[in-house]
Amino acid sequence: MQVLQNDTFLKALMRQPTDYTPVWMMRQAGRYLPEYKATRKDAGSFMDLCKNAQFATDVTLQPLDRYPLLDAAILFSDILTIPDAMGLGLSFEAGEGPRFKRTLQQEADIKKLVVPDMAELQYVFNAVTTIRSALNGRVPLIGFSGSPWTLATYMVEGKGGTDFLTIKKMAYARPDLLHHILETTAQTVIQYLNAQIDAGAQAVMIFDSWGGALSHNAYIEFSLNYMKKIIASLTKTADGRQVPCVMFTKGGALWLEAQAASGADALGLDWTVDIGQARSRIGDKVALQGNLDPAVLLSTPEAIEKEVANILASYGHGNGHVFNLGHGITQWTPPENAGAMIDAVRKYSKQYHT
Repeated sequence: MQVLQNDTFLKALMRQPTDYTPVWMMRQAGRYLPEYKATRKDAGSFMDLCKNAQFATDVTLQPLDRYPLLDAAILFSDILTIPDAMGLGLSFEAGEGPRFKRTLQQEADIKKLVVPDMAELQYVFNAVTTIRSALNGRVPLIGFSGSPWTLATYMVEGKGGTDFLTIKKMAYARPDLLHHILETTAQTVIQYLNAQIDAGAQAVMIFDSWGGALSHNAYIEFSLNYMKKIIASLTKTADGRQVPCVMFTKGGALWLEAQAASGADALGLDWTVDIGQARSRIGDKVALQGNLDPAVLLSTPEAIEKEVANILASYGHGNGHVFNLGHGITQWTPPENAGAMIDAVRKYSKQYHT
């Protein structure tokens, strides 16, 4: 078994004492890095990159090689691997984002939806094992999945970034159909994340990218309740160590108290909430991850340093903070600006851990 050389990230998620605030970035392996673009070109397509364990390993490690102060690696994959395995026909069009050949809008199609054979997703588990081996204990590896609600939005709408009218109409007019999609997807996510843990993931994260589009009652019914079901069924320990779970709802700060009671070990925050206020609302129930606006990284090193210092000061002294962006890093981010953020976190955070 590999000895983990840097477990600061895992300790922070469990609200244990650390010497500084650990940092990683959502989408840290991706289009803002020239080395990623070169590998993507070699791979041929985005899904070819995801389905080749060596390519996925290479791009997962690229940000760690560039930024040695990163405290975690995250599996290079996509949340839409699950609906793809369900037979909906995923494709990525240049400049347009993901699309599906088939959508779940007809009752007959929805009722045929079943949990796919995990063999359809073996390429993901192979990548986890290969990445974990290549890391050789350098930092922990994060596995992840989309939330059932977020995955369902793509499966029903056929693409992302919509007004969600088709799926919301289903939620109000035929909640039975939507619940079938969500329950089937939740059972799939449970198997998927547990298989990632079996393959070597040392923490897992549930991305609820579109939960913030829901009304209060609808969020509880169609998003949070299914994430709670997943968390309750996750493998809790591996390699003699707890496997923490992070839950992140973009636009979800309205429901922090309910999220803190979900069973998750940590909550991801977007940039719309003050992290100090979030901490005061939930006390010491869970750790918090976040929450720099990714757009700040388009500015200057001086502005980045100021914003990092503000967030660290707002969280204040004590344990349980993982520094991150409030959403994924944008493709237009100058790599040196990401480095400025990471350096600033290390520079300013030590004072809060004495």
